[in-house]
Amino acid sequence: MSDHLKGIAPFLATADAGSFTKAAERLHLTSSAVSKSVARLEERLGVTLFERSTRRLKLSSAGHAYYATCKRVLQELSDAEGVLAEQEGELAGKVRIGVPASYGRMRVMPALIALCAKYPRLQPSVDFSDRFVDLFEERIDIAVRIGAPTHWPAALGKMQLGEERLIFCAAPAYLARHGTPEDITALERHDCIAYGRGDGTAAPWLFANEEGVERRMVTPRLIVGDAEAQTAAMLAGLGIAQQATWLVQEHLASGAIVEVLADHATPGLPLFLAWPLARQLTTRTGTLLQELKQRLHIS
Repeated sequence: MSDHLKGIAPFLATADAGSFTKAAERLHLTSSAVSKSVARLEERLGVTLFERSTRRLKLSSAGHAYYATCKRVLQELSDAEGVLAEQEGELAGKVRIGVPASYGRMRVMPALIALCAKYPRLQPSVDFSDRFVDLFEERIDIAVRIGAPTHWPAALGKMQLGEERLIFCAAPAYLARHGTPEDITALERHDCIAYGRGDGTAAPWLFANEEGVERRMVTPRLIVGDAEAQTAAMLAGLGIAQQATWLVQEHLASGAIVEVLADHATPGLPLFLAWPLARQLTTRTGTLLQELKQRLHIS
């Protein structure tokens, strides 16, 4: 092994753990062995990597710089190994994926689980967030986005998966008790389950009409700031909700809920895969984009 690689693993483990003892546990070595390895590395480099105290170890300024370099070099080595594996026909290596919370749990995770089974050396790291993350700042390789910014950044690639559809639906038990609404005005006599915005107010419902799409506020019985929880309340028979079809398609198929006011269903937001264009050149990113598009496409 090259002298340049000796001691890197114990150094990184110590920096992450904050002590020689915890690093030794992770590496299955003795604390003395880890401490000596780091000391030899410091002697070879001619710098102090850690500021030592009786309580814990803290990276010095030189240690911080060396830590960042080591992490980058090891990531590049991992990427190189992934490229070699891909040349043999296998999708492999680490990839960071950003997904919306509910859509990520319900649609993206099943797709990724299938891909992990198909490609045993693929190592996804999945971040769940409903905000529009900065792919460059947070080092996201691929993101799934519901909706699009006003101006799509030139540095981002995009691939549309389709467009969600918003429908009105309710549990059969609720409709048996309260009747089925025949028109929009009938909703005033029904219990409505609205989606809650960040400030606690209800988001307006969208209704298709002859002139296009109308936004209208309803008087909700229940306001829920989570799409899956909104679905759960509807399944429990608490009222009528407006839902994206990807969220309730299994419940519709099973008959657990039924669509109402079908003539007023509207197109929803478009769904995209997004990625930094600079990373499109890697075989791993390109292959994974195609795999995800195939599994997540909305017809």
